[in-house]
Amino acid sequence: MTEQAKYRFLLIPPFRLPEASRFNVSITGVPIDLPKEERLMNASLILPHLENVEWELHPGELATYGDWPVETREEFAYAASARLPNVKKACETGKYNGIVLLGGGEPGFAEAREIGLQHGVVVTGNAFSQLHLATMLGNKFTVLDVMGVHNFYYRDVIITHQLAHRCASIRHIGYHLPRPGNEDHPQLNDEREKMRRGEATRAAEIAVEQAHAALLEDGAEVITLGCSGVFWLQPFIKKGLKERGWDVPVLEGYSASIALAKLMIDLDINASGVTYMSDSTGQLPIKVVM
Repeated sequence: MTEQAKYRFLLIPPFRLPEASRFNVSITGVPIDLPKEERLMNASLILPHLENVEWELHPGELATYGDWPVETREEFAYAASARLPNVKKACETGKYNGIVLLGGGEPGFAEAREIGLQHGVVVTGNAFSQLHLATMLGNKFTVLDVMGVHNFYYRDVIITHQLAHRCASIRHIGYHLPRPGNEDHPQLNDEREKMRRGEATRAAEIAVEQAHAALLEDGAEVITLGCSGVFWLQPFIKKGLKERGWDVPVLEGYSASIALAKLMIDLDINASGVTYMSDSTGQLPIKVVM
């Protein structure tokens, strides 16, 4: 990397699955020795946002909870704990001025921002970037997500970001992540493979239907995507809504996080040193006001 580059980013996935896992999906289980462009999930959608960025893609830390994608609160906690040392190591190198945490549930985001601020490195996450951008584009947003417990975990993420009052609904598309106990249910990865072959996918049709219902019934004005496993649906949803007469933004986490990191660097700003103060801060508030 050259020190002169304006944007020097490291993209860090939330976890990595063993290559031999039967639950492998996209970036989480591809061989780590492949070129970064081949390891980047939804590369055709994301690479245009990285054209003026010097970037590297971390392989992600091997999942410690099992060999399937993260979904429960417990699993997200393990993923956060495993990812944070990599954030710290990256910040300590001085090579990067931005770290983008990949993954819709953004495990370890708040802690990573605290680490990044101490080293002058901007840290962005997928949910945080999408949701806050959505509030600038419309009054309320809906989240389209995978089916299962992830919906309720993501509700907690929205509450953590203090945006519950701006969320119209969380809707799922009827497909599960591949994991133990879900083998007999419709698999999202199968739909993604159909898309790659140029075939029509029922998942894309349902996503458009759910987005349409959110706009018509829930009061949503912007559509966002929850789990990164559904990010590939963004162009299909956007096109499908347009065909139904809707002119609304449809956001996706990777591009939103990259764009936000660029904006913060352009403005020479980072997270607040009050919100993410270190234990050695010089100035302390007299009281914490809610």
